Amino acid sequence: MKKNLMSVLILALVLANLILTAILMISIVPQTKKANELINKVCSAIDLELEGGKENSSIDIPMENVETVAISSGESLTINLKSDGDKKSYAVISVSLALDTKNKGYKKGSEAITKNEAIIKDEIIKIVSSHTIEDMRNKQGDVQDEILKRLRKLFDSDFIVSVAFPTYTYEESK
Repeated sequence: MKKNLMSVLILALVLANLILTAILMISIVPQTKKANELINKVCSAIDLELEGGKENSSIDIPMENVETVAISSGESLTINLKSDGDKKSYAVISVSLALDTKNKGYKKGSEAITKNEAIIKDEIIKIVSSHTIEDMRNKQGDVQDEILKRLRKLFDSDFIVSVAFPTYTYEESK
């Protein structure tokens, strides 16, 4: 009799546990699904921001989709650099832009580059001349990224994927 009473008690406790678990599942699962949806939306927004906000000169597209355009017909630009003392310094650089041929703004943008080459040169000169010779030697990639950001803003598109200095020389004079 004692064993049967104990079995009935255990059975009642198991049933109570089962009922309470079912109630928990019914109340928690919908909230968990909503939280998961929110988390997925936030993650996708972050991914979009990471994809769309690339402003550095790393090329993430296949090379067959890249067209290179030389600014000033490949001629070098001589630019006075910001002075960091009594010495004057200058940079002699040639500039090339890498364009994404599959980008929706490519066709209109590539035509605009050839038409507005003087404005592009001016922007490049403004940016490069605001840096010292040490900046150009040690942080050339940052200067290229700054030019890329300014050109993307100028054209209001991201069809320009990279700015390169195929040839460059930095000189100091006394």
